[in-house]
Amino acid sequence: MESRSTNMVLTESRNSAIPTGHASVYECYIASGKGAFLYDVEGREFIDFVGGIGVMNVGHSHPTVVAAIKDQAEKLTHTCFMVTPYEPAVSLAERLGAVTPGDFPKSTLFVNSGAEAVENAVKIARYHTKKAGIIAFENAFHGRTLLTMTLTSKVKPYKFGFGPLASDVHRMPYAYCYRCPFDRKYPQCDVACAEYLKDFFITHIAPESIAAVIVEPVQGEGGFITPPLGYFSKLASICKDNDILFVADEIQSGMGRTGKMFAIEHWKVDPDLTIVAKSFAAGMPLAAVVGKKEVMDSVHPGGIGGTYGGNPICCRAGLAVMEIFDEENLLNKAEILGKKLRDRFDAWKAQFEIIGDVRGIGPMMALELVKDREKKTPAADETKALLKFCFEKGLVLLSCGTFGNVIRVLMPLVIGDDELERGLAIMEEGFAVVSEQ
Repeated sequence: MESRSTNMVLTESRNSAIPTGHASVYECYIASGKGAFLYDVEGREFIDFVGGIGVMNVGHSHPTVVAAIKDQAEKLTHTCFMVTPYEPAVSLAERLGAVTPGDFPKSTLFVNSGAEAVENAVKIARYHTKKAGIIAFENAFHGRTLLTMTLTSKVKPYKFGFGPLASDVHRMPYAYCYRCPFDRKYPQCDVACAEYLKDFFITHIAPESIAAVIVEPVQGEGGFITPPLGYFSKLASICKDNDILFVADEIQSGMGRTGKMFAIEHWKVDPDLTIVAKSFAAGMPLAAVVGKKEVMDSVHPGGIGGTYGGNPICCRAGLAVMEIFDEENLLNKAEILGKKLRDRFDAWKAQFEIIGDVRGIGPMMALELVKDREKKTPAADETKALLKFCFEKGLVLLSCGTFGNVIRVLMPLVIGDDELERGLAIMEEGFAVVSEQ
């Protein structure tokens, strides 16, 4: 397709053709990408620290992925797995079952998006347990559909004006150590935020009514909030004692983002259901629910599925991603990248008063910005100024967090040392400028 050449022209066309609600952070139209670089329609180069919001862990247009997509497209693009199935979906289901946490038989359901996977995980949990209640957490993000925006915590922009919301969703505080909802300090707190689930059963909903607890091991849109050791083991144990399924939403934190294939592995907990999307298929629309076979198989034939779920081209892309992780030792690269980021971010915290907290695991790292370290007043305006500065210097960054004051990094795990250093140098310069304002 021939480009209309300028960002301004495309913005004018976009404003006429696309709803205002489907907004973009930057008015920059990307024409191509390679590895950790993006190139817009005007030829400008950007270092990508966003990765399609955690979608491009293997990098843009990885040759292994591109080759798999081309090969499959020449053979078969679609039949609907629910009518006449095909090998790529079966092979990928086997592969995914082998790498998700849990030494037990598993089954995999393929769908199109993270939100759709969350919806199906809830359906499966309710069907299997014959219970309806779902417990989610403050600061959580699980999607924008009716059910998933109900599970999502933040009101604006995700839920405002879209009610009434779905029923039987209950919310409890999360392990946000920097802003502890119980005003405690770890480890003296003995992980009281996890123990609170027992009180929740008394004051909010009885365990006999709860089908599942759904949680992001590292909260994404909520601010890369990372619970302490012991948190998930306690939660999972309480769930097991009360016949409640423990569901891990690994949409953003999975596929190597934290240095392990799935973030929940850091806590040595095996979820009953694991939700996978984003970097799972390197940008192709593919998501999955992977879970204990007896749970997944409890649903009657035809009760779950979809027209495009497990599309053969998407599944070939997913298999290519698995191949890249094996052949390029991507988990080891992620671990090394995470250590570099942690060292640099800790040094910045010592240098810049505006950085109140450094958190995350592996290369899933974030910086929470505050106007005052003692009061922890969110520095939302300064966060926006930093993003603007970095973008103008050729670095794409995103904020997150309930208060919009957290800088997160989701660069491709294949990023080279030179582009990583260039990007970090731009960030450091931005912090210096913002701190002086």
